[in-house]
Amino acid sequence: MPEQPYTVEQVANLLGLHVKTIRGYVRDGRLKATRIGKQYRIARHDLDTFTGTPLPPPDETAIRHRHTDVSTTIQIHAISAPHTDRLTNWIMATLNTTHGLRVQTRYDTERATLTLMILGDLPTTTELLNGLRDITQDQP
Repeated sequence: MPEQPYTVEQVANLLGLHVKTIRGYVRDGRLKATRIGKQYRIARHDLDTFTGTPLPPPDETAIRHRHTDVSTTIQIHAISAPHTDRLTNWIMATLNTTHGLRVQTRYDTERATLTLMILGDLPTTTELLNGLRDITQDQP
């Protein structure tokens, strides 16, 4: 069975270069590649020719990392506008020190309900949820 061609990301990891650099080599014709849809695939032989030496096979675990993302919707009922402002300010301050989280907020003044939508990785979202629990439990 023939070897599977490499993706641009795999070649970048093997060579220790940025993905954009590899794409540039392909576009310039310095590295031979086949275009499949919107992506390039690079044959092992073409990669060896480009580098001048055979490279070790890529470590699949280095290319793929298990990652868990979550999306969470939270509704906090019977919360006043001033408490909502404090809570959303705390969330924004937390986001400034945390990467990988996106939060959207919406306050319904008629129902006094704050809706939060949180998107991010599992550990960071858990930290934010624990902080929200602590803050909302302290509020009257």
